[in-house]
Amino acid sequence: MGAGSTVFARNVIGDCMCTESLRDSVFALYDIDGERLEESRTILEAMRNAMGGFGKLECYLGVENRKEALRGATFVVNAIQVGLYDPCNIIDFEVPKKYGLRQTIADTLGIGGIMRALRTIPVLEGFARDMEEVCPDAWFLNYTNPMAMLSGYMQRYTGVKTVGLCHSVQSCTWD
Repeated sequence: MGAGSTVFARNVIGDCMCTESLRDSVFALYDIDGERLEESRTILEAMRNAMGGFGKLECYLGVENRKEALRGATFVVNAIQVGLYDPCNIIDFEVPKKYGLRQTIADTLGIGGIMRALRTIPVLEGFARDMEEVCPDAWFLNYTNPMAMLSGYMQRYTGVKTVGLCHSVQSCTWD
């Protein structure tokens, strides 16, 4: 979900393609932005070919194709952003700032994180409904921020097995 995030799709799905036990998987890419979905498909197809052509990529565009993207999934990787940087992320910083509340990260905590969660939860509710119908045993791997709020929503208010993850943790530690 959210395959149009090209860098993130490359990192997460690329990691999966490099994992022996996952290399023959079907990777169903889903997004609501066709241009960005195609960019991700192009990059991932080049990676797939460079790694021996294992696995399969499928693309699904738009809400009307979401259930087909999810059908039979074992894992659903969530990497969406609801609303564009401009205006949404800017507003997440500017509204609190107007009232004297400064925050360094508006996507994970504080007022900006709450606003982002409120924009994203209705979309996750739709994902959950579709998953409960077409892949009820799948795990929802949530990478979307605010990770704790969104994962908590899924765990508390849906029947979807959910875990919150962060792809950048490994770059925050030293050996």
